[in-house]
Amino acid sequence: MYVNPGTTPEFSQRLTRDLAERVSKSWSRLFLSGLLLIVAGVLIFSIDWSVRSLSTFIGVLFIAEGVFYALTPGLDARVRRTNVLTGLLSIGTGILIIAWPSPGLVALGVVLGAWLIVLGTIVTAGAFAARHFLPFWWLFLIEGLVAIPLGVLALANPGATLAALITVGGIYAVAIGVTRVVLSFEIKNLPKAVDMLFASGPANGNGGTAKPEAVAPAAS
Repeated sequence: MYVNPGTTPEFSQRLTRDLAERVSKSWSRLFLSGLLLIVAGVLIFSIDWSVRSLSTFIGVLFIAEGVFYALTPGLDARVRRTNVLTGLLSIGTGILIIAWPSPGLVALGVVLGAWLIVLGTIVTAGAFAARHFLPFWWLFLIEGLVAIPLGVLALANPGATLAALITVGGIYAVAIGVTRVVLSFEIKNLPKAVDMLFASGPANGNGGTAKPEAVAPAAS
């Protein structure tokens, strides 16, 4: 979301407070995204869905998630391009689900499962890429590790029952929503973390070169 595998060495010795400030400005979008997912998860569990209505609802969620990803800033141009591409793919998938003339359980299960695996893999890779820089990187890891097994579960028997898809979608929405709400406050306080780290160690660019491990944490 904020870091891609392979981009860490590029910024590991020049993280500044300005960069932390830029990343922290996205905390409100992350917070709202989390709240939206929590509400969506509660609705998924609460409503007596038909396949058509559930497909439309999940399609709208895909579009909302796509907009969120497309607007999420990265630490460099490569990460921003990945976020935009991920967002566009999510929006396109949502439109496909909504526009599908007569969605069946198998089609919905395959689309939902495949997308959860793809998204979980992207988030998990980003979490590991920033584990030396971000004290709360494990929150991203949780998001990825929740999405992947749920995607596998949906793909294992995509035409099982409507109740099974409701369970997969509801668990994902609530779990990821809670994770993002917690993460949003960590992102909001990132500049403070930078200040504290610089105050307790060698300044970045002043008085010597900081080791990657000692550099202010960067968002993943």
